[in-house]
Amino acid sequence: MTHRVFILGELNVDLILTGIDILPEWNKEKLADTFELAMGSSSAITACVLAGLGADVSFVGVVGDDDYGRFMIGSLRQAGIDTSYVTVDPAIRTGVTISMSTAKDRALLTYMGSIRSLEPRHIPEAAYMQGNHIHFGSYFLQEGMRGHWQDVFAKARNAGVTTSFDTGWDPNEDWHADAIGRLLTATDLFIPSRDEFTRIFPGSTLEESAARLPESRGRVAVKCGGAGAVLYGADGSRLEGKPFRVTPVDTTGAGDSFNAGLIYGFLSGMSDPDMLMFANASGALATQRIGGAGSVPRHEDVLAFIAGAKTD
Repeated sequence: MTHRVFILGELNVDLILTGIDILPEWNKEKLADTFELAMGSSSAITACVLAGLGADVSFVGVVGDDDYGRFMIGSLRQAGIDTSYVTVDPAIRTGVTISMSTAKDRALLTYMGSIRSLEPRHIPEAAYMQGNHIHFGSYFLQEGMRGHWQDVFAKARNAGVTTSFDTGWDPNEDWHADAIGRLLTATDLFIPSRDEFTRIFPGSTLEESAARLPESRGRVAVKCGGAGAVLYGADGSRLEGKPFRVTPVDTTGAGDSFNAGLIYGFLSGMSDPDMLMFANASGALATQRIGGAGSVPRHEDVLAFIAGAKTD
């Protein structure tokens, strides 16, 4: 069965530089090993990986009437994603993220532009009437939607559509714990990173943060990078997903690929352990390519990787 997923997302290009010592310092020039112009945004990368895995994906977003906007729409279409709900707004410029990536981690510098521009008026009724699942990937950057996600997810739930979201990093470090806690009551999959999770729900450990989660919620999958992931069930259960042993080429988009794997596993009816393993494998495979949306794996590719790979 093919699942129809609507991604309500931010859109921007990624300018990716990779190397060993590439973090900028004032009055110094450093040299990168590689440079790539790639499709950016958490939501777009998740959309592309989901489409590669076999989901029927429609993207709802906004770009500027510029070369970067045309690049984003063309890249989404090339990935097999429906872009009929992407709005081109000549009054804004498409967002840009400069990603400086090493084998261990990355640093990001973002020009917001169109990233903040999605609003409720852009969301089609088709998302509720034709979709099986709704996802968004940047709670803090999508400023035009921040006060409306509760209504969107409540409407989706009433229509029998499941939901998920990732927060991304909060540049203002306000974290909005109360609003996110309320949103979790209408969310099937919440997918933050460890650093984001322990700041939204303050705690020195995952368990301290998990204790602050609202009682009424869906599953919470916390991404822990090279340490794998932890899945907290709606019933309070805790499941650890071991990481796969890989040598990273570029960590850009690994978390977003994890998101896609988790959503795909959830929609496919996988058990929690299988769903978490599938998501970890999707994230690990993302580190083997430059750019988060390049050469995305198929469902069978992830299964083959799981069969042949080793976990810690």
